[in-house]
Amino acid sequence: MNNWSLIKEILFNWGILLSAGLEATAIPTQAPCKVTEMTKWDKLFSMLENSQMRENMLLQYSDDIIKVELGSLRGEMLRFVAQYGGACGVAVETAGRRMSMQMEARLKESLEHLRQDRSIAAGKSAGNSGNSHQETLLQQLLHAARTQASRLVKLENICLSNPGPITPPEAKREDLQQDVVPAEMLVALVTELAKTRAVLELAFKSAQQRHLPAGCETALLFPMRSPRIFSSVTPDLPLSLSSFTVCLWAKPVSVSNRTVLFSYGTKRNPYEIQLLLSGTRALFTVGGEAHLVEGRGVVRGGIWTHICGAWSSEQGIASLWADGHRVAFTPGVAEGHMLPDGGSLQLGQEKNDGGVSGGSGGSGSQMPGFDGGFDAKLAFAGKMTGVNMWDSVLTEEEISQLALQDGEGCEQRGNVVGWGLTEIVPHGGAQFIN
Repeated sequence: MNNWSLIKEILFNWGILLSAGLEATAIPTQAPCKVTEMTKWDKLFSMLENSQMRENMLLQYSDDIIKVELGSLRGEMLRFVAQYGGACGVAVETAGRRMSMQMEARLKESLEHLRQDRSIAAGKSAGNSGNSHQETLLQQLLHAARTQASRLVKLENICLSNPGPITPPEAKREDLQQDVVPAEMLVALVTELAKTRAVLELAFKSAQQRHLPAGCETALLFPMRSPRIFSSVTPDLPLSLSSFTVCLWAKPVSVSNRTVLFSYGTKRNPYEIQLLLSGTRALFTVGGEAHLVEGRGVVRGGIWTHICGAWSSEQGIASLWADGHRVAFTPGVAEGHMLPDGGSLQLGQEKNDGGVSGGSGGSGSQMPGFDGGFDAKLAFAGKMTGVNMWDSVLTEEEISQLALQDGEGCEQRGNVVGWGLTEIVPHGGAQFIN
């Protein structure tokens, strides 16, 4: 704004002087010698010459101003690039090192807590076995963090072997180009960080599979398929229900054509409630196999899966849920039916005709004919946790919250069967683990 004001002032002064000059030429002088008076054409040409001169001077002045401003801007840009151009690589490298140091510190702290818990739980073989797996996993994570730190140190040494990234403001253009970190070095840094991230993601994914989901602290281990291995459940309320929701977490070692997770039956009908696995499918029945709800492609061996079955006698609406998503919905399932009380509720096997493993609300645990009543081909092998049952149909939001692996679903306990509260008795080698 100051430069343009100066130009206007100069032009204004020039206009006054030229106007005064033209007026002076028009007034006859009293000089001793006679001067020829200028014609109007002479005056016109003189004005044109003066106008051309002013235009040339204005253009020259404007050009000088633009050159000065561009030169100043160029200098500022060069100083900015010289000061900050090479700081990108250093910032990325510093952030990576800080991340690796924090990760290593947290892993060491977790490992120390795990060792303390292990020493407290010494003498419990199941707990020790689980902790041993977790300790091995944390050791792998710690090794991955140290590997990342060593890679970043190597890259830092490569960066330090070149001139520093910050140059004085008066540095020449040649020095600026030498001081900027080469693009190839930044590409190498990003590549190394991507490799380390992939290794850590794989390790954390493995860690999630080894740890119990949804904040659960204990799980039932079914070590193998056997006619002797199952768990009996004594419900907190009678099972004479017209609606219910059953939810559990299951991690099968392998799945056969028919694997029983949850089963309730009576002598009259052994298949009142069944939650089953078959290959990658989940199956849910109420009142018998004629009323079957099926979800395909929802189960994989060695992976924790959250499965829920919900049913209401009114209109016979039955739905099957896997990992918080409804995968099957069928109306007309056992419509108007009322579940009978006095049957047996079991995990990992189905009711047999030889006896009752645990009455609904009763205390019976005798099982006459036990050896001949169970089928090893139906037995569940793997881990199970978070088994809950409600006497109502849960909402979609409630089931979705229960299915969050990193949530606190195990704190939401059913009023018919509540994990950690209801009596669950392992049999034949099934056991609780931490």
